[in-house]
Amino acid sequence: MSTKIRRVQYFYAMVKDQPGEAYRLMTQLASSEVSLMAFKAIPMGPGLTQLVLFPDDVQRLARAAERTGVVLTGPNNAFLIHGDDRLGALVDLHQRLSDAHVNVYASDGVTDGRGGYGYVLYVRPDEYETAAGILGV
Repeated sequence: MSTKIRRVQYFYAMVKDQPGEAYRLMTQLASSEVSLMAFKAIPMGPGLTQLVLFPDDVQRLARAAERTGVVLTGPNNAFLIHGDDRLGALVDLHQRLSDAHVNVYASDGVTDGRGGYGYVLYVRPDEYETAAGILGV
């Protein structure tokens, strides 16, 4: 598999920091047939967690949120990258962005255990289109 990069949109939902909140939200999304490409939970201080949702279909997520009363913040933009896991797999991407003075301010990655990886890359909104051009998407 070659490296594949795509533009993605993501949304935040704030929930109470207690057992079962992510399960409840994910159950609601699954019952509404919302497919997520990525998901992340971030503690936001006492009693709150931010759930970050990367839907495959933005409109389907919006309809599900409206139906279930989930308050979403977004959309925000990021890049979803996946490819063959190898030593230095992300070096070229980061070098191209660095050479263009585009700051990667956050990222998340994981290998799949079968020779592939997934990576979410975040740049500032005012640098998104520049980054997209550099990354060829």
